[in-house]
Amino acid sequence: MFKFNRYKIVGLAVLCALYSACKVPEFAQRNENKNVPASFGQTADTTNTGAVQWRSFFTDPHLISLIDTALKNNQELNITLQEIELAKNEIKARKGELLPTVGYRVGAGIEKVGRYTSAGAGDASTEITPGKGVPDVLPDYAFGLQANWEADIWHKLRNARQAAVTRYLSTVEGKNFVVTNLIAEIANSYYELLAQDNQLEIVKQNIALQSNALELMKIQKQATRVTELAVRKFEAEVLSSKSLEFDIQQNITETENKINFLLGRFPQPIIRDRNAFNHLVPPTVQTGLPAQLLANRPDIKQAELDLAASKLDVKVAKAQFYPSLGISANIGYQAFNPSYLLRTPESIMYSLAADLAGPLINRNAIKASYAAANAKQLQAVYNYERSILNGYIDVANQLSNISNLQKSYELKSKQVAALTQSIDISNDLFRAARADYFEVLMTQRDALQSKLELIETKKQQLNAVVNIYHALGGGWN
Repeated sequence: MFKFNRYKIVGLAVLCALYSACKVPEFAQRNENKNVPASFGQTADTTNTGAVQWRSFFTDPHLISLIDTALKNNQELNITLQEIELAKNEIKARKGELLPTVGYRVGAGIEKVGRYTSAGAGDASTEITPGKGVPDVLPDYAFGLQANWEADIWHKLRNARQAAVTRYLSTVEGKNFVVTNLIAEIANSYYELLAQDNQLEIVKQNIALQSNALELMKIQKQATRVTELAVRKFEAEVLSSKSLEFDIQQNITETENKINFLLGRFPQPIIRDRNAFNHLVPPTVQTGLPAQLLANRPDIKQAELDLAASKLDVKVAKAQFYPSLGISANIGYQAFNPSYLLRTPESIMYSLAADLAGPLINRNAIKASYAAANAKQLQAVYNYERSILNGYIDVANQLSNISNLQKSYELKSKQVAALTQSIDISNDLFRAARADYFEVLMTQRDALQSKLELIETKKQQLNAVVNIYHALGGGWN
């Protein structure tokens, strides 16, 4: 009776140990928030410019050619493509873990056991042939196949494979995000280059105008209508404009080289129509609904896939607490003499074994891995929510920017027209001795500044349209 109770106590202790070994620690979880506002403003139109292909969105043939070249040669994009290949290979590796591993083994060796051991004493009394015992030095020759397989009871391996698949899809979305960034950066740099070309032309025209005014001042000085101060002031203004001309030329060089870098090539002139800038009209953009950002923006889709993969990682880490079932098998031939090696069935050897193993004591490493997986999942949740919030704010900012820039451009256009007319008026008044040289000088300076600002505002308008196209997720499709 005491012996029976002892077995019951031992059995109960083993069951308690197994229960505690399989018990998983609790960690706080948080579901992601996908709620977004119903619309970007008063309208709720589902038409979305982000769904338009970039070849249709951009109409300048030179810009299209630049983007085509960049999509083939850009180093960052090519690096991202190799990350996709790495993710593909990870899927193959995870898929292979689900299948049995089968290998071959060929071996040879010798063994000498002590006579006064259980193995040695048994060999001494064993006859392998009539009148002959087992040799003291025993050779060993063997060859055969061996296999191992872990039964995926808790879906640990399948979840790991699915996580690899999800991360592969995430790298694809990462590539799409690189494409959208690349297209937007090239378009913005191209419009900046056209704007600088026009600013350079304006400065050259202004230098000619100021040079004429300088000659007028010299004539007026000879007629004693102005002093040497007026001549020097206009001369300094001409020199300042010429200095500005070289600054703009340097900016043009740097912008060209920036585009060449994005295209993955060494510096060379960027082919473009310098007169096209004046005829460019920012297209009308339809933002659609905020909910469409979840499907259109690659960075949001990538964050969503990373979140799905992190949830699977938690399941994989959780399965480490449970026992695993492993099956191993061997079959082949083994003998101490090569002449006996292929004797059948005497030299055939085989084995089949199954074992159930799991953690029992000192599970700190597994707990730490599980805690880390949970923490990474929470990070992925916050990153996903941040991506959605960032996408919505990007679109909202650019919508406001487009509206304000349009109003600013209209006002600056009127300012340029007024100041351009004031140049002729100031010159006429100066000739009639009704205005001094300082008014003429300031009028020319203000007119130049207003023209440069008008070009800058138009460039910002074009950039805002590119940026909202990018913010809506356009370009990758």
